[in-house]
Order: sequence, then structure tokens, then C-alpha cells
Amino acid sequence: MKFFKQLIQFVRNVAEDERIPAKDKKILLAMLALVVSPIDIIPDWIPLFGILDDTVLIAIILDYLFNVLDEQIILSHYPWGMKSFVNIRKAARVISIMTPAFIKNRIWSYEASPYRR
Repeated sequence: MKFFKQLIQFVRNVAEDERIPAKDKKILLAMLALVVSPIDIIPDWIPLFGILDDTVLIAIILDYLFNVLDEQIILSHYPWGMKSFVNIRKAARVISIMTPAFIKNRIWSYEASPYRR
């Protein structure tokens, strides 16, 4: 139960962060709603393809949080510690292969600091 409370607080904090463009927040929240919603783009009862829509949405969300945004923004809200952050970031980089560049370029308006390494 503690994890879910932390997760909800994390989502709230990210949603309220002024450094993240409003358009990106709306898209992220819509994707999260689709992931937790019982209504799917592709019904779950279809073998293999049923979980594909949720998997792609999760990949796009993780890619944004861990590969598009500056780490400092996420770390300022991340409640689970650096070790967890590093492990999820590694997984997000692998999963981001599922996110085509044209999708990322089309939906995200966030631009990282030019001083980012």
C-alpha cells in the first residue's frame, strides 16, 4: 500500500512541476489513464496483441520520464532511492527501442537544457 501512495504522490508532483510543458503533462496523464483503464485499444483477450497497447504506452511513458526529461526533474520527485532510479532508467533505455523516434518527436514538446551532458 505504501508503494501505491508514493506512486500517486510521485505522479501528482510531476504533474504539478512547472518545468514540464502543460502539453506533455496532459499526454502523460492521458496515457496513464489508458494504461489503468479497463477499456483498451486492443482487447486483452486477443493473444499477444492484447497487451501490446499497454506495453507500448508504458514504453512511451518511461522513455519520456527517463530519456527525454532531465534527470534532475525526475530525481527531485522520485521517492524510491537512487539504486531504484538507476535500474528503472536502464530498463527504460532498453524499452525505449519500442518507441519510434517520429512518435517521440511528434508528441513531446519538452526541450532539455542546452547545458545537459
